[in-house]
Order: sequence, then structure tokens, then C-alpha cells
Amino acid sequence: MICHKMIYFSHLSVCILLGALASLAGCGTTLSRGGTEQLLASDAVDRAISTIDFRDLSQKKVFFDSQYIKHVKEIGFVNADYIIGSLRQQLAAAECLLQDKPEDADYVVEARVGALGTDGHEVIYGIPANNLLNAATSLMPTLPSVPTIPEISLAKRNDQRGAFKLGVFAYHRETKQPVWQSGISVAKSTSKDTWIFGAGPFQRGTIYKGTQFAGTKIEFPLLAEHGTEGRVPAVSYAKEHRFSNHINRLSERKESRSPTDSASRSAKSAEQALYEADAQDRNKSKDALQAAKYPETISADDLKSFDDKAESQIGHSR
Repeated sequence: MICHKMIYFSHLSVCILLGALASLAGCGTTLSRGGTEQLLASDAVDRAISTIDFRDLSQKKVFFDSQYIKHVKEIGFVNADYIIGSLRQQLAAAECLLQDKPEDADYVVEARVGALGTDGHEVIYGIPANNLLNAATSLMPTLPSVPTIPEISLAKRNDQRGAFKLGVFAYHRETKQPVWQSGISVAKSTSKDTWIFGAGPFQRGTIYKGTQFAGTKIEFPLLAEHGTEGRVPAVSYAKEHRFSNHINRLSERKESRSPTDSASRSAKSAEQALYEADAQDRNKSKDALQAAKYPETISADDLKSFDDKAESQIGHSR
């Protein structure tokens, strides 16, 4: 009996000591993961669609057929509407002329979704929560009951991943001949939470910008995320872009279609031409007046002609 009590108290002392060490290091937990799961799903969608290059259909009349992208309630907020809107944005960024009706388009673009979801796993370096001692002491009625041992971990890691799979192709509306396909686009998003001696979570992954501690960004190079870059389209899917070429074309069309502006420009050109002609005439008159007042400004040919006329007049007088 004394031996069993000593074993019980030794285990209890170890548990209390480990619990005290963990409490001194810090404690943190994640209350809900609903927002994280939605970010993982939307980030996977964004990454997959951003790699699709629609420039082969640029300046073409295109109708986007979304009938094969179905709305599923079970997979969360990120669903068909977000996927369809993202694809339409990417089409517009490639300067495709989106049409509201299929009969107004020359080409039809169809898309299909192969996968959209999240999963994860958790790893604990230490003692997980258990009731083994309670089950062992229940076999001996003389020993008091032992409460469930809480989780005692030196470190813990919780990894979550989002996955999205998409395929897109285009065909001519009248002939039904295929003209382009994107291939299968697969993207994954990650979220990694780490606790060390109860302190955390240290958060990193594709849905975060750098490493964060309980939602606050920190600089920690050892946990830097090294990703790979895929095919980059003409316009970045995730960044702001101003379509200046389109704005310039609209401005040119507006100017060409405005008769008032054209007439005004023609009147100004005619007025300028008259002003220049008048200025030339005034310069000629000024030069003639200057020559009459100051004969030294007359050219050598004019002087010779004047001398010849003077000699002929003298000869006639004789």
C-alpha cells in the first residue's frame, strides 16, 4: 500500500512540475478556425486563377458560361459566386470583351471545378491530455480518484491546407470548334501555427504576410516562407492595375466623334494660317521701306541696274 501511494505521488509531482514549467513559459490557444478556413479556400482559388492566361482571347467577344460551376452549401462561404467573379476579373484583365448574352459573342469560355476544400493535422511534442491514471486507480478502490491529466507539451504544431483545382477551355460559338484550353490549374494554400512551451501561436503560411505572433506581424527569418513563382500573366490578379490603353482609346474616340471640337480646331488652324500670311506681308513691306530709307541695304544687282539706267538717261540728254 505504501509503495502504491509513493508511485502515485511521484507521478503527481512530475505532472505538477511540468505544468508549472509550461505556465511559466506562456500559454496560448486558438478559439476558432472558421476565418482561417475561409482564407485558405479563397487563397487557393486566387492562386489557381491567377496562373490562367486569357491573352489568346484578347479583344475577342467572349461569353463566360458558368453553368458547370455549382453552388455547394457545405463547403463554406467561398463558393461558386467567388469563383465566377474571379474568373470574370481575369478575363477582363486580359482585355477580353465580355458579353452578357451568348448570341452576342464569338467565343464561349467554360470552366469546371475539380476540388475545393481544407484539411489539416496536429502534432504534439510532449504528453497529450489523457485519463490513464484515473483508469488505473479505478481498479484499486482504496486509492483516491485521479483527475484527467491535461495536455503538457514542449511544443505543438497545427498545419492546415486549402486546395483548389480548376480547368478552363474556349470554343467558337457557331462552329463549336475548340480554340484554347488552360490545362488543369491546381493550387494549395497553407496555414501553420506553432506553440513553444505554451507560447504562441506563431503563425505563418501563404495566407499571412510574413510571420505573426497571435495575429501580430513579427520579423523572424528562421520561419520565413520560401514559395515558388508560377506563370505570371500580363496583369497581376491580386494587385491594382489601371488600363491606361483602354482609357486613351476612349479619349481618342470621344475626340473623333465630337464635330464641335473638330470645327473649332479647323477654325483655329485657318486663323493661324491667315495670321502667318499677314505677318509675311508685313515683313515684306517693312523690308521695302527699309531699303528705300537706307540705300546701302540694297543688293549689288539692284545697284548695277540703277547705274545702267542712269548712264542711259545721260546719253539721251547729250
